[in-house]
Amino acid sequence: MAYSNSPASDCNQSDYSSACRLNINGSAQERKFMENLVVESIELYGQDVYYLPRTYVGRDNILDEIDSSKFENAYPIRAYVNNAEGWEGQGELLTKFGVRIEDKTTFIVSREKFTEKVDNNVTLNVEGRPNEGDLVWFPITKHLFEIKFVEAERPFYQLGKGYVWEMQCELFEYSDEDIDTGIADIDAIEIAFSNSTSVTMGTGGSGDYVVGETVIGDLNTATGTVTLNGDIVDSVTITDGGEYYTSAPSVTFSGGGGSGATGTAVISAGGLVTGVTINTAGTGYSSAPTVTIGNSPKDTQAEVKSWDNSTRVLQIINRTGTFNTAENIKGQTSGALWSGESYNTIDNTNSEVDQNYSFETADDDIIDFSESNPFGSIGSTTDFTI
Repeated sequence: MAYSNSPASDCNQSDYSSACRLNINGSAQERKFMENLVVESIELYGQDVYYLPRTYVGRDNILDEIDSSKFENAYPIRAYVNNAEGWEGQGELLTKFGVRIEDKTTFIVSREKFTEKVDNNVTLNVEGRPNEGDLVWFPITKHLFEIKFVEAERPFYQLGKGYVWEMQCELFEYSDEDIDTGIADIDAIEIAFSNSTSVTMGTGGSGDYVVGETVIGDLNTATGTVTLNGDIVDSVTITDGGEYYTSAPSVTFSGGGGSGATGTAVISAGGLVTGVTINTAGTGYSSAPTVTIGNSPKDTQAEVKSWDNSTRVLQIINRTGTFNTAENIKGQTSGALWSGESYNTIDNTNSEVDQNYSFETADDDIIDFSESNPFGSIGSTTDFTI
């Protein structure tokens, strides 16, 4: 620690503005030196991990709880694993619901590096530090941990400053969060554990769905036909106005041998497409092109988990609704187009022990749900079925 009292004079330690006052917390240079040592130590002895900030999607305003969230980014950062002898926690426990794994660990990251690698690149729910509820991916063991508590005062203010964040973590328990970070090993967790349902397609479809792509039904989508005037587009006749449009959907023309036609959809106050205004008639059309009107906001969307062309079974996750057997389901990346024939939204195909459908059908033999009160009429003097 450098100390100077030049020119020589009485030095009053109670005078906080005095230049000669001793600073037992060290100078700015000493604190920076300590910070550099911490960074260098973690770089040498730490491990590469990924920090996944949580994005809130929905909030229960009554209970003031987050009821849905997603993880869309993963930021690499170096972290020191504080448990040299393995995971903490109770490990594997055998319960009446099966084996439960309760591994815990503590990751220590440099405050300076956290700001550089994470905080400067994303808006955190609480800025300036790691957040409880965010995730840490440990690539070596392929474990995903959830931050339960962030210790900010350990070590306790060396030279009057904190240099690390100590993230106390538990093994993450997936609860239908949307995980789409672009890192295959992390995103595979959602595919493996999310609630998955199956749709069996009818014959006559085309193309193959791609794992991870979005598929959209067209139950509420408007349709139309094109009329030509010579080799140009003259008009569009709406055959089905669709439903629930809140803004004008896109309009595209394809096929017919020509090109260049464009149009703008017109919607009513009730959310129906009532017409298409031709902006550019195009040229060179030898037959009427196909007009495609953008999907309604209420059309069901989902993410593809798997697709088997031989059995025509599509497994999907992250549904926004229920697909109808009367609609076509189109892959937004592959362009595959099939019509649903049957579906089962009750059983989770990601679970080998899911028996929801069995209970749903078996209970009809026990309770007659057609009765207004299948258990009898309380207080009745005329009902002899009790």
